[in-house]
Amino acid sequence: MVTGARLIFILGDQLSPSISSLKDASPGRDVILLCEVADETRYVRHHKKKIAFLFSAMRHFAEEMRQAGFQVDYIRLDDPANTGSFTGELERAAARHAVERVCVTEPGEWRVAEMMKGWAARLGIPVEIREDTRFLCSRAAFSAWAEGRKQMRMEYFYRDMRRKSGLLMRGDAPEGGRWNYDADNRKPAVPDLFAEGHAGFSPDATTGRVLELVAARFADHFGSLEDFRFAVTRADAEMALDHFIEHHLALFGDYQDAMLSADPFLHHSLLSAYINVGLLDPLVVCRRVERAYLEGKAPLNCVEGFIRQIIGWREYVRGVYWLKMPDYAQANFFENDRPLPDFYWTAETDLNCLKTVISETRDNAYAHHIQRLMITGNFAMLAGVRPADIHRWYLEVYVDAFEWVELPNVIGMSQFADGGFLGSKPYAAGGNYIGRMSDYCETCRYDVKKKTGEGACPFNALYWDFLDRNAQRLRGNPRLGPVYSTWDRMGGAQKEDTRASAARFLAGIDALPRTYGQ
Repeated sequence: MVTGARLIFILGDQLSPSISSLKDASPGRDVILLCEVADETRYVRHHKKKIAFLFSAMRHFAEEMRQAGFQVDYIRLDDPANTGSFTGELERAAARHAVERVCVTEPGEWRVAEMMKGWAARLGIPVEIREDTRFLCSRAAFSAWAEGRKQMRMEYFYRDMRRKSGLLMRGDAPEGGRWNYDADNRKPAVPDLFAEGHAGFSPDATTGRVLELVAARFADHFGSLEDFRFAVTRADAEMALDHFIEHHLALFGDYQDAMLSADPFLHHSLLSAYINVGLLDPLVVCRRVERAYLEGKAPLNCVEGFIRQIIGWREYVRGVYWLKMPDYAQANFFENDRPLPDFYWTAETDLNCLKTVISETRDNAYAHHIQRLMITGNFAMLAGVRPADIHRWYLEVYVDAFEWVELPNVIGMSQFADGGFLGSKPYAAGGNYIGRMSDYCETCRYDVKKKTGEGACPFNALYWDFLDRNAQRLRGNPRLGPVYSTWDRMGGAQKEDTRASAARFLAGIDALPRTYGQ
C-alpha cells in the first residue's frame, strides 16, 4: 500500500473506466472500492434479476480494473464483516488502507447524495464528489435551462441537445428537415415467426455464483431468476449493441409503440440497463446508431426516435429529477389514495393486458416503455392508485430502473402527479388504444368494444370516470377540450352507467386481499 493513497469509491451504476472518479486514477497509488451492501438491495425489494445483474456486473468490472493494474477492494454481500451500508463499508475501507482522501462520482439518487454529505465528517478526511460526465447536460446546466419556466417541455430541450451533440444535424438544421419523427412511429405489429431474436448471454462462473447468492438471500423478492441472459461485461454489452443495430434498428421506430403477447421485446434495443450502469456510453451508442443511418442501414424515423430517447428524454428526466427533488417524490396532483392492487405482484387478474405485462415483468425484469406507460401506468392512474405506490413498484421490478430516471417517468409522465410540470396532459386511455396497439384484447375475457356493464373492458368506464372525477383539475387543459366535449354530449343515463360500472370494478379491486407491497 502506497502511503497517501486515495480511495476511489465506485457505485454499482458507475461501471465505466471513464467514470469521472477514475479520470486521473493511478494504479500504483489509488485503491478502488466496490461493495455489495444489504441496504441497497432492500430499501425497495428489487427484482431478483436486477440484483443479480448488478452484482455480476460489479464483480466483472472489479476484475476488469484488476486487469488494468489497480488494487481493487471488493466487498461481497456475504462477507462476514460486511456492515450492510455504503457508509459503513467506506469507513472500514478508509481505515483498512490508511487513505488520505476519498474520491467518488456524484450518485444518481437523492438519498445517496444526502448520505455522501456526511462522509467527510464521518471519516475525518476530504471526500471529493465529482460531476457525472456521462451526461450531455450537467445538473447545473439543466437548472439554468429550466430557470423561469412554469412548465417543462422535452421537445425544446431535445433540440438543444441535438445542437450540442451534432447528432443528426446538417449545420444548424435537423437532418431531413424535421426534429421529430414520432408521428411515423406508431404502427401496430403482427406476430412474426421469423423475427430475429435478441442477443442473450449464458451465465459464466461468476454470474452463476451470484445467481446462487441471490436465490438464497432474496427468495422473498419479486421475480424469477430463470433464463438469466443479461450482458454483465462491457464486451458483451457492446455485442448486444451490435446485434441491435444489425437486426432491429431498422424496424425499431415503426413498431416502438406496439405490443404483442408472444413477443415482449419486438425491436426494442434492451440496452437501457447497460447504459444506466455504465457498460455502454450513451453518446457512443447514439453515434453508432447515427452511423447506421448515414450508411443507409436504417431509416431516419427509427434512428431519430432512438436517439431522442437517449439524448432527449433520458437527459431531460434526469434534469427534472435533480431540479425537483426531494419534494417531487411525494407529488399527488389528483390526491389518489388507493393502494396498489396485489395483482401487480401476482399477475392474477382477468385483464389480459395487465396479466401479460406483469407476467413478462416478473420473468424478464423488463417491459418496454409503452407497456409501462399505457398498461401498468395508465391503469394505476385511472384507478386512483397512490403515485408513491406505483413509483415504488416500478423502482423494484425493472432492471433499468434507477430513481433518477424512473421517478420522473412515473410521477410526471405516467401518473401526471406533478400536475403538468413535466407533461402537457395525462397519458390516459380507454380500451380502444390498447386494442389498436396490441393483440392483448383478442384473448381477454372482457370485451374491449363494450363500454359498460357485465363483460365490458374496465378500461373504458375507468377512463371516463377518471376524467369526470378530475374535471375541476383537467377541464382547463387545452389538449383535453375535445375529450370533455364528448363527455358533455353523453346523456345523463349513459354517464351514470359509466360511473356505476367504474365503481363496481373498483369496489372489486378494493375487496381483494392485500399481501404484497406492505
